[in-house]
Parts: sequence; structure tokens; C-alpha cells
Amino acid sequence: MSSVKQRLVQTVNFLGGGQQSPSSLPWNPDSSAFPRRKDLPKISGAPEGAAWVWGKDDNIGRLNLLTPKRVLHASSLIKTGELIPLNLPLNNPDPPAFHREDFKHTIKELADETCYDDLYELNTQSSTQWDGFRHFAHLPTKTFYNGAKASDITGPNANLKCSIHHWSEHGIAGRGILLDYRRYAKANGIHYDPCSGHAIPFQELVKCGRAQGIDIRPEAQGGDIKIGDILMIRAGFVERHGELSREERVKLIAHRTENDGDLGIFQFAGVKQEEEIIDWLHDCYFAGVVGDAPAFERWPTQQSYHLHEYILSLWGMPLGEMWNLEGLAAKCAEEKRWFFFLTSSPANVQRGVSSHANAIAIF
Repeated sequence: MSSVKQRLVQTVNFLGGGQQSPSSLPWNPDSSAFPRRKDLPKISGAPEGAAWVWGKDDNIGRLNLLTPKRVLHASSLIKTGELIPLNLPLNNPDPPAFHREDFKHTIKELADETCYDDLYELNTQSSTQWDGFRHFAHLPTKTFYNGAKASDITGPNANLKCSIHHWSEHGIAGRGILLDYRRYAKANGIHYDPCSGHAIPFQELVKCGRAQGIDIRPEAQGGDIKIGDILMIRAGFVERHGELSREERVKLIAHRTENDGDLGIFQFAGVKQEEEIIDWLHDCYFAGVVGDAPAFERWPTQQSYHLHEYILSLWGMPLGEMWNLEGLAAKCAEEKRWFFFLTSSPANVQRGVSSHANAIAIF
């Protein structure tokens, strides 16, 4: 965006009253501009840096930004109607990372040779998934999004606070953006194994975006990212996984022979834990962020915190992992087009923690 256009956007926001005041709670999802992370209000009873700004009974966080107006605008990206499914098979990765259970599928015969059912036994975190707000707490305070506690999730007083079914009832649809870091890295001599702790810093994402013709700053700062966009970063895990034998996957990904309680033995490429990344992820006001690796962020963390804490518990931003971005990356490169319409339908399970994504990109 030119400096003239940037000033025009800022002027319209100011004069039109569309800019959200930090202290005016709850925030209006239809606002045309939102406060930066450094300007977040202090919320009574919340951890430092919490953006619990959509109301005390809110359960959907940044999905509030997927307003009818933004969804309608995103639908204008549909030009050819081509569908790109983004879901791995339910038994992929095989075996799963982080000591999760294998997917089990049984076919049940209801009537001799004429009628059948499926029976699934699965962990919703074992394939293409959304991490729900019940999945990961702010560790120092043991607090989940919008003040939820462990007692809200399990035990005699368990309830529906931050349950995944709220996402299902709202729905997920909007403008998706792909940053194909794997393609950029290969083109620029950056050699790494996605099954290693390779960290992707903000400045490399800036260069990746520039190579794709995208300014990855928020629109309010002169960039191309719109409020409510759904970010996808391809780090190359799915590509690498497909190159490995099952024996290699057991060794590099599943660590089935290691101590089941030690998650630090796992290593995956992902977004770097750093202040530039945290500010960017917050200030763009993404409705969700997605990666193709098992953790989205570089695993294990290089800091005293996890990005999961910011994304899920402090901000209420849906976090997708192990999405199959291979076909999408090929289509985007072919079309030289990195924005598209995205739909996802989380499971309608009351008290649910997370869900498979059931996601499709539409061109």
C-alpha cells in the first residue's frame, strides 16, 4: 500500500469512528481498526497481555472478527470454483507425534451384505486439527482463554466454557493467505529438515511475503493483511513426512521408544519464539493461524514461554496444525495468487477440546 493510501485508510478510520478504543469493552468486531499489542487494556483478573476483549461470556475469541461483511468480501475471491481440500487422512501422520494414540477404524455390519457403519477411535490432535481454547493454558497462571480453568473442563463442575462446539455453531469462513516459507527457503539456499528444530523468524517471513508480492504488515500499517484473515505458513512437514519410511517416521517423528512424558525430545520446524513474531501475530488481527507442522511454533520452544500461550489462552485465536498445504501451495504458485476463500467446519461436540479441521480452500 502506498503512503498516500495508508494515510487515507487511517483518516477514514479516525473520522468514521471505526477505530476501536482499547478501553471501551467489550470491543466491536465490526471496527475497522484495532489496538496494537502494546496498547492492550489491562483486564482485571487476567494475565498480563490478555486480550479478553469480546465480553465476559465470549467463547470464540478472534472468530468474532469473521463478521458477515468480512465473509462476504472474502467470497469475492472465488473466481473458478476450484476446491483444494486441506485435510490429511485421519491416520496421517502415522504414527502420530507427541505420543498420541493411533487412529483406529472398524467397519460394523448392520445387516448381512447390505448395510454398514463406521466406528472411529481417535485423538482429535492426531491429524489435521484446530487446537481449541481448552487445549493449552497460560502456564504461569494455569488459565485458559477468557478465564477458563481446569475445573471448567473436567471434574464435577465441568461446563461448556470455551468448548469447541461454540466454534462449530459460529462457523469458520473467510480470506485465507498462504506464506510458502518452504518454497522460499529452497529458492534462497536455506537448507533445513522440517523434522528438526528450525526456527522461522519474522524477518524471513517478511522476505517470503515480499517474494510472493505480499507486504505482510497489517493494512493499518500499510500492508496487505486485512482484519480477520486466516494465516497459513508452510514449513514443509507434510512434504518431508511423505518422503520417510514408517521406520524413519517412528524414529524422527513419533519417538515411540522414548520416555512418553518427555515432549522435549520432539523437534519440528516452526515459527520462532520472538517479540517481532508475537507483535505481528497479534497486530494483524488474524482470525486464526495455521501451519503444516505438529506444533506451528518451533518445537521445542527456545524461550521460557510457548507461542501457544499467547495465541490460544491470552488472545483466543484458533491455532491449526498439520494442515495439508501441499496442493494449496502448488495451486497458489501456479496462479501466482496467495489469497483465497477458506472454509472449515469444526466438530459440534459439547465440552470438546479440539477438532479435526474439515477445511477447504476455494479459488
